[in-house]
Amino acid sequence: MQSRKTTGKTNKQSNQHRLRGSTIFFLLLLLASAVLFALPQGLRKIDSQTHPRKYSELVEKYAAEYEIDPLIIYSIIRTESGFDPNAQSNVDARGLMQITEETFAWIKLKIASGEDITFDQLYDPEINVRFGAYFLSRCIARYGDISTAAAAYHSGWGTVDKLLADERYAQDEHTLKEFPYTQMNLYVYKVGRAYEKYTELYGAEANSLITFSSTPPVAK
Repeated sequence: MQSRKTTGKTNKQSNQHRLRGSTIFFLLLLLASAVLFALPQGLRKIDSQTHPRKYSELVEKYAAEYEIDPLIIYSIIRTESGFDPNAQSNVDARGLMQITEETFAWIKLKIASGEDITFDQLYDPEINVRFGAYFLSRCIARYGDISTAAAAYHSGWGTVDKLLADERYAQDEHTLKEFPYTQMNLYVYKVGRAYEKYTELYGAEANSLITFSSTPPVAK
């Protein structure tokens, strides 16, 4: 009789252990599922913080006016100034899109010749995005390829045109296949990575007016 009681007690304890183990396993499984569900949202939140769409009203306005993808403007601003409207480089490029005085003068002749706008006003986000978006649109129109256009925005048309005349670097008359200068190559790489991330985050929301088929090169 005592043996039966002992056996019954042992079985009861064994069942309790199995039940407790199953409960713990279920809770761990539930926790893992919650983590896996929350992780992509958390990563997306981090990405959206590192790739913001600041000054969106201005960017969308001038992207539409000059018929370019707003996401490439965000990519340029992020790379050029980190969205700091008071940014100034060691060559005195100014504002969100880092425009030099020479480039400013050229753009002003094209779109604001009758307006009383000075180089110092490039710290004004509205003027800077207006001028920068126009110049970027001209780079894209001139070369077509987004990587080559980014190189031209950074280094100027003259530099890019010389490289296009060299078969070592040119894929065709409008497209560079290599970017031989370290700073140019790094800049194109950064803009390309930023554009890829912006497209991943906001591509479904953006009213893209131009589709870019090229992939920016990886820095060597």
